[in-house]
Amino acid sequence: MSAQNTVRPNAESIAASVRAAQKGGGLPPVDKWDPPDMGEMDMVITREGTWIHEGTPITRAGLVRLFSTILRRDGDRYVLVTPVEKVGITVEDAPFVAVDMTVTGEGRDQALTFLTNVGDETTAGPDHPIRIVQGDGEEPSPYVHVRGGLEALIDRKSFYRMVDLGTDHEHEGENWFGLWSGGVFFPIIPSDALPD
Repeated sequence: MSAQNTVRPNAESIAASVRAAQKGGGLPPVDKWDPPDMGEMDMVITREGTWIHEGTPITRAGLVRLFSTILRRDGDRYVLVTPVEKVGITVEDAPFVAVDMTVTGEGRDQALTFLTNVGDETTAGPDHPIRIVQGDGEEPSPYVHVRGGLEALIDRKSFYRMVDLGTDHEHEGENWFGLWSGGVFFPIIPSDALPD
C-alpha cells in the first residue's frame, strides 16, 4: 500500500505544525512549501463558510482562522499545507464568505473593501477582481478574489449594497450595469437585461 492510502491526516497535528511554523505574524508562505502529499482529509468548507471536520463543525474561531491561513489552491484541488505535509479538503463553493463591505470614495474613485468570515480584508481592484456567476433562473453568485487563487462568496446583504452602488458603463463594446472599485469597472449584468 502507498503512504497516500495508509496515512490518516490529523487536524490537531496539522494545527501544531502550523503554529510551530508561524513566526513573526502574517500569513505563512504556503506557496513556497512543497511537502509530501498525504492524500485527503475528512474536512469540508460549506457554501455558508462552516468548516466541518469528520462530520463535526469546528466552532473555535481561532482554529478556523489558523486553518484558513494554510489553505492553498492547487489547480482544482484545495489543500491545507504545512512545511511537513499537504492534505486535500473539500470546498463546496468558495473557501471564504465575504460577510461585510465598506465603501470609500465615489464613482471611478470608489473602493469596495470586503471582510471575510475568517478575518481577511480585501479591496476589489485589478489584483482582487469581482466576478459574477449567473445560473439559469437563479440569483447571481458574486465572488471576490482574496489571495492566492482563493475567493470569497459575497453574502447577500453585501451584494444588494453593491447593486445599489451600480451604474451603467460601456464595457468591451457593450453597455453593462456594474460597479467601480480600485479603478476597475466590474460588470454585473448587461444593461438591456435589467428589469424596467
